[in-house]
Amino acid sequence: MSMSTLYPAQLGFDADLHISRWRPLVQWVLAIPHLMVSRALKYLRSVLTLVSLFTVLFTERIPAVIFDMIAMTYRYEWRALSYALFLHEDYPPFDFEPAADDDGAETHTTVNLSYTEHLNRWKPLYKWFLAIPHYLVLVVLGVGAMFAVIGGLIGVLFTGEYPKGTRDFIVGVYRYSLRVHAYAGLLTDEYPPFRLAA
Repeated sequence: MSMSTLYPAQLGFDADLHISRWRPLVQWVLAIPHLMVSRALKYLRSVLTLVSLFTVLFTERIPAVIFDMIAMTYRYEWRALSYALFLHEDYPPFDFEPAADDDGAETHTTVNLSYTEHLNRWKPLYKWFLAIPHYLVLVVLGVGAMFAVIGGLIGVLFTGEYPKGTRDFIVGVYRYSLRVHAYAGLLTDEYPPFRLAA
């Protein structure tokens, strides 16, 4: 796939399938500080999205500094969740660098959001409605992801390896979720594809 056809919200993951067998039992506990920070950043993202609504309505754009802050919240969330779900073993950094492009501070996870200079003034009023089919799909995928995490837990406990297909599915669900939220959250006017792959 060429760079010109990539969706404006990109999520990457690259880590060894080997996970120490004890990690699923304690890694979620170690992730609690990150999950708490991620929760606080989610509230910040909600406020920034509300501000973005008005900036798009009046100026047809989101100020780059606000866009970068929102991108940082998604990046931090993905780093925290991927660790909590024991998809990799490396403890993520407490990194709050506001940037649309990933700074590479965490080697296994990336989140890149392409900044759009001009957004349709009226789309924020109906994007939420157009996203409803995606939210319905996300409910089904979310249930599937819960079972996949349980399957991953069993796989790691018994074999010391995360089953590749299971891990790819979990990463794909979060990638799909990011794209839907980027669209409904006003970061792009491009309708998200119905696919889990990059």
